[in-house]
Amino acid sequence: MKPLGGARFTFALALLFVLAVVVGVFVGPASLTPREVFAALTGGGGPGAAIVWALRIPRVVLGLLVGGVLAVSGASLQVLVRNPLADPYLLGLSGGAGLGAVLAMTAGVGTPWLVPAAAFVGAVATMGAVYALASAAGGALDGRVLLLAGVVVGAFAGALVSGILAVSASQGARTALVWLMGGLGGVGWPGVLALAAYALPGLAVLAAEARTLNLLAMGEEPARHLGADVTRSRRRVYLAASLLTAAAVAAAGIIGFVGLVVPHAIRILRGHDHRVLLPAAFIAGGALLVLADAGARTAFAPLELPVGVVTAVVGVPVFAFLLRRWTARSSS
Repeated sequence: MKPLGGARFTFALALLFVLAVVVGVFVGPASLTPREVFAALTGGGGPGAAIVWALRIPRVVLGLLVGGVLAVSGASLQVLVRNPLADPYLLGLSGGAGLGAVLAMTAGVGTPWLVPAAAFVGAVATMGAVYALASAAGGALDGRVLLLAGVVVGAFAGALVSGILAVSASQGARTALVWLMGGLGGVGWPGVLALAAYALPGLAVLAAEARTLNLLAMGEEPARHLGADVTRSRRRVYLAASLLTAAAVAAAGIIGFVGLVVPHAIRILRGHDHRVLLPAAFIAGGALLVLADAGARTAFAPLELPVGVVTAVVGVPVFAFLLRRWTARSSS
């Protein structure tokens, strides 16, 4: 497929963003008419004002942030491990962040500011375990070995989480069980502000490393010859991706496949320049998650599906397609 031109791509991205925001604000299980929602947005008050401003708008902003940081993390990690199938979920970062967050919740310190810090510790520890396992297998820099190690470590972290929830009788354990399925409800503005505070430094680091990511996409040796400090950049990108994943997991639980699907879609539509790819992935990832959340809370209303279920239903077939395409390309 031929990449879109800059103007057409920008228009399509802006249209997707506006569509996601409109759907997220106007659609929901509460029976509000478009006129009532519009009146609430313009300060006219009415019965829908509390629902729109206290529930729907914070949820839309949260979805934009969570989906955006997951997509940016996935795009960066795919370059670092040189594997198009990598993302925070499959590399075990989401599982490690979930383990750290669950430990904080069951310990009774599940505040919007402390949970992301615990999740970040868990994500960094998981990445260290992935590298240790890959090094023991003799493939620390092999993207395939890193991906397999990430799946193993992520499964181990998931088993620990299940064990903790099984033996814990605290209210935090019950909260964590619901949270683990992935969802954007019940967070509110404090959670949105906490996520933004943790995510902004990570996004700034990855934006500063966009040119280096372009060089690393060609390989480490060419990147070194072109003046990149590969070791320093890899460390910075890994830590930034871990921080972003931890913040997203702490805010919305474990949501898979956004970081896998969105970067590939942007590469197909616009190309591989990370100076364009990263901001575009942030917008598209956020829009995708907001639309998935709108479907999750309306498909079986008044019941609400975990948004992680919706992203998995969409992401698994796409992952299978990418896996087949990657293996065919590797064998040719």
